[in-house]
Amino acid sequence: MGAHLLKDPRNQIAQWIITLGPIWVYTPLFIIIFIETGLVVTPFLPGDSLLFCAGIFCTEGGGLNLWAVIILMSIAAILGNTSNYWIGRKLGEAIIKGGKVKALTPERIDKTQKMFDKFGMLAIFLTRFFPIIRTFAPFLAGMGKMHFPKFTFYNVLGGIVWVCLFTLLGYFFGNVPIVQEHFELVIVGIVVISFIPTVIGLIKARLSSKKESSNNSQN
Repeated sequence: MGAHLLKDPRNQIAQWIITLGPIWVYTPLFIIIFIETGLVVTPFLPGDSLLFCAGIFCTEGGGLNLWAVIILMSIAAILGNTSNYWIGRKLGEAIIKGGKVKALTPERIDKTQKMFDKFGMLAIFLTRFFPIIRTFAPFLAGMGKMHFPKFTFYNVLGGIVWVCLFTLLGYFFGNVPIVQEHFELVIVGIVVISFIPTVIGLIKARLSSKKESSNNSQN
């Protein structure tokens, strides 16, 4: 299921609707949105494209209910961040020292930390829209013992806005003929556009690191 979900989330949701029925289909959607940010080892899951495709199935005859998707996926996103926060707070240092979570590269940690330094707690809201980084942000916030009530405020706000944005994009534009005709390209486009800020940030972080190293060597 994993590879198929990444490649074609629309067909995967269609299969769930057929095999699980209109009620239980929300379960795998909920689980995937939860663990994408709830576990620091699963930043690769396609949260943006999955929400977009879920929005398509919320149109008439699609099998999903728009309000149910928005409410349940918002809860999943909020609980995921909350879980990751407490994992980071209680086990973060041990996890990083252990070095077993390969996705936690120094560059990604540095990029996330720079967002915290620049935007403060607002970074919890902003990182919702940065794939991979959104998985590390609550973890590092927990490690840094960020004030939990304030973290929760930005977590709730970010989770709701993120879910509403991508679900409603799918709901209103997913069945437009040109989108249907080039659906695979649209999904690739969503993934690419989502990753652009993260890639730019990582490049800037690496260039900044090299510049600092060069300056230190000259001194």
